[in-house]
Amino acid sequence: MSEVTIGIVGLLLLLALFPTGIELGFAMALVGVVGFSIIVNFHAGVNILAKDFFDTFTSYGFTVIPLFILMGQVAFNAGIARRLYQAAYRFIGHIPGGLAMATVGGATVFKAICGSSPATAATFASVAVPEMDRYNYDRRLSTGVVASVGTLGILLPPSVTLIVFGVITQQSIGRLFLAGLIPGLLIAACFIIVIFGWCRINPKLGPHGERSTWKERAASLPECLYVIGVFLLVIGGLMEGFFTPTEAGSVGTAAVLVLSLVRRDLTFKGFFKSVDESLRTACMVLMLIAGSTVLGHFLAVTRIPMIAADWVTSLPLSPRAIMALICLVYLIGGSFIDDLAFMVLATPIFYPAVQKLGFDPLWFGMLVGVTVMIGVVIPPVAINVFVVKNITKVPFGVIYRGVYPFLLALVFVAILLFIFPQLATFLPNLLMK
Repeated sequence: MSEVTIGIVGLLLLLALFPTGIELGFAMALVGVVGFSIIVNFHAGVNILAKDFFDTFTSYGFTVIPLFILMGQVAFNAGIARRLYQAAYRFIGHIPGGLAMATVGGATVFKAICGSSPATAATFASVAVPEMDRYNYDRRLSTGVVASVGTLGILLPPSVTLIVFGVITQQSIGRLFLAGLIPGLLIAACFIIVIFGWCRINPKLGPHGERSTWKERAASLPECLYVIGVFLLVIGGLMEGFFTPTEAGSVGTAAVLVLSLVRRDLTFKGFFKSVDESLRTACMVLMLIAGSTVLGHFLAVTRIPMIAADWVTSLPLSPRAIMALICLVYLIGGSFIDDLAFMVLATPIFYPAVQKLGFDPLWFGMLVGVTVMIGVVIPPVAINVFVVKNITKVPFGVIYRGVYPFLLALVFVAILLFIFPQLATFLPNLLMK
């Protein structure tokens, strides 16, 4: 068999391993080492496996991943999200759909220190849904908005997805963080517009809550200021070159930890839980990177990425149409396996084609990000919906019916981003020349 044929067989074998339940990182490593051994030799395959795993788990650059995950987990277990939600509720909870809008507002600010979508969905499923139940909100709206706002962490910094994308494509993590700000905030604004319009059409979906006094509103503001202060410290330090991404993660984690300890929000049990969950998540992400690195070396010797890039660029279509097809592949693939895992798998294959077509890598990263956001909440593998269902015990059908209106906002922003790449490139070009 030719190298290309072996590569195609390897990819088909990888797809066949998905239903078995084996972790994708291990599956990619297995297919990569076996394929590399067949094309080169067994000794070379074992060497490349050992080298790629050693390089991944000892890389200083990858330490940014567990640090930002730990920052989000500490904030999660310290109850910061709950207080942010209460602050947002004080200002807009009294208008129809206001509690759902407050959920979007609270989650958007919480995203400044937490890059995990499932963690945000779990937090607000525990905090916001019971409050909305108390005011007789329709479960479609309450669970749908909670599942949807969790996706904001894919674009809003410090996003684990953008960090992994930057590692794979060798792009500046600071520039990627800046590129995600405008699209992420635009999506949050569109979510609020969807809630407003939906409640105007059917006022029973979101009855208004109690009106807070201005004194109560002012008392809730410091919580937002603390989080914004940590965000500005981390992102500002990255932009000005005071911190490397790893140092920024260290500073941000230390700031959140000290803030939580000073305010006595974090118990020893909560701290232990934060470290435990961070290690589990970080090991999963690093294993994905290590496995994809082995698979990438296998694909490199088959020349499939280069051949695919040449084939894609030679299609009788405009570059934008080809990019739309690539995004469609990400969307379909991410609907059947975990979206982060599929991004790790697919990006090394499609990124050479994107470069050859002359597209800005930051813009491509944001398109991939929005596509992943859609995949996180559509069946069959919708991790945020599973999280909300497990916490609230609301049937899947009800949650999905609540998610669909918010998908319109995601698709709308994806189209805007596709037409106007400046939405992604403006801030990085302005602030990090």
